[in-house]
Amino acid sequence: MSRITRIEIDDSAIPPATPEMEQERRVAIFDLIEDNSFAIPGRDGQPVPEGPFVLKLDIREGRLVFDVTTETAEKVAEFHLSLGPFRQVVKDYFQICQSYFDAVKRLPPAQIEAIDMARRGIHNEGARTLQERLESKAELDIDTARRLFTLICALIPQG
Repeated sequence: MSRITRIEIDDSAIPPATPEMEQERRVAIFDLIEDNSFAIPGRDGQPVPEGPFVLKLDIREGRLVFDVTTETAEKVAEFHLSLGPFRQVVKDYFQICQSYFDAVKRLPPAQIEAIDMARRGIHNEGARTLQERLESKAELDIDTARRLFTLICALIPQG
């Protein structure tokens, strides 16, 4: 039961997402709930918290917050991560996503595929950054990290 069964995102403090990014978010949430691996290691001699888990993501005081509870609302963990390590990869991801969305409307498949490969590479970099930042706080596989990175992108203001 080391998995997430529900995701809540507090995006009240940021501008609305574009329709394309909103669709990316919906797909990421759906895929994440369908298949994920998320565990909280035991700390200070405490037993490993048992899932399934509910994850609330938001930005508080300029930090990315992972608030983890059980399905019965018992607090499991809360981590506050600096946004600094994510800023450049999120910026790169938004730029390549915009190029991809534009390309889908007007470029031939071979060029779209090349842009999509670059997008996946940046997405993987963001997922690895997330795994590194969560080391010793949470254990997640690369697919879960990728989907969570997509959701994090929706929370980090651009501009």
